Amino acid sequence: MTAYHFVGIKGTGMSALAQVLSDMGHQVQGSDIEKYFFTEDALREKHIQILSFDAANIHEGLTIIAGNAFKDDHLEIKKAIELRLPVIRYHHFLGNFMKEYTSIAISGVHGKTSTTGLLSHVLSDMAPTSYIIGDGTGSGNTNSKYFVFEACEYRRHFLSYQPDYAIMTNIDFDHPDYFTDIEDVFSAFSELALQVKQAIFANGDDEHLQMLQAKVPVLFYGLGEDNDYQAKNIQRQVGGTTFDVHIRNSYYGTFTISTYGLHSVMNALAVIAVMHYEGIDCKELEERLLTFHGVKRRFSEKIVNHQVIIDDYAHHPTEIHATLDAARQKFPDKEIIVVFQPHTFTRVQKFLEQFIEALQEADQVYLCDIFGSAREKEGDIRIEDVCERIPGARKLTEQTIQMLEEHENSVLIFMGAGDVQKYIITYEKYLDMKKK
Repeated sequence: MTAYHFVGIKGTGMSALAQVLSDMGHQVQGSDIEKYFFTEDALREKHIQILSFDAANIHEGLTIIAGNAFKDDHLEIKKAIELRLPVIRYHHFLGNFMKEYTSIAISGVHGKTSTTGLLSHVLSDMAPTSYIIGDGTGSGNTNSKYFVFEACEYRRHFLSYQPDYAIMTNIDFDHPDYFTDIEDVFSAFSELALQVKQAIFANGDDEHLQMLQAKVPVLFYGLGEDNDYQAKNIQRQVGGTTFDVHIRNSYYGTFTISTYGLHSVMNALAVIAVMHYEGIDCKELEERLLTFHGVKRRFSEKIVNHQVIIDDYAHHPTEIHATLDAARQKFPDKEIIVVFQPHTFTRVQKFLEQFIEALQEADQVYLCDIFGSAREKEGDIRIEDVCERIPGARKLTEQTIQMLEEHENSVLIFMGAGDVQKYIITYEKYLDMKKK
């Protein structure tokens, strides 16, 4: 048993990894800022201690796993270095950890978390599986055959991994504070492809992934006729989505998923491809797919009074399109209201026109102040600059949250990768106060 201390334990990947190690019998604790973040709920459920940042937390006998947002001059990391304790970055730790298992990395600029969640759900019922999902969910099994995990492209961290299998959901330009353009993003994925040991499952409808070169078989999935795994006869209904799967033009099976939008079909198709390759029975697969209801902060919904409230991680124009597509499928007769908190100034500046286009697919748009993140505190663009470009858009603060009450019997979608949940909490508190 090893005693681990996580610096930045509330990060989605860090929280999930802490849970994995705790489940496997290791002693786990961690530290972070005192502000509430949804990932801490799972940590507390597993009785993992969460401390405030303090050099006193660091002592002999600990192995330090350091979150990538914190530099070596952070007070806890600095103390650990002084004590000559092992200090391992998150992505380096994962790179070594996965070597013990049949590892499946899920990469892509969009769709990683939902696909990882679905694959973990399906696979864990078939064989002992440990997994790390980007919504902060982690599960460890000492007898694991498989290890399923998200592989993030930011700063090319996923090049620390040499997985047995990789799913590549798409390539798009994001993280403009690091990547220069989409070709730079493609080069990162190309490097990852060369490190995969057994097979790659790639979205064949993505023009960049079509150009992928690797030392292992690349199997394509998608809607186009040229894909190895093709979804046909897609039926989008209020209760979910049904589609046929053909493998190299031969009918394989009909599957129903309880999630929405064409992107959900693509995510499911990626999982079906991996499971077929691994020899999983088609009927078992059909049953497991049907029982998956999504991951945290990906179209997570609840009903409050006469409104449907959805919490979603969408923070890129492509993701906003996908989320609104899903909402129109499930709620065709309702007004769709978006409350959007942009994430990072560089992303807003780079994709301003695309954000404006995507957000106008909603019936009404509310915009919150830009969330700067730990790596980017301020920028040259304000939320007012975005607001004035979208017809009818209104700025929303916690003090003006009551405006949302105007939209009775509607769908309120709170979108963002920052702390947009605080607006949900404030709105629900406001509604509760009105009842009293």
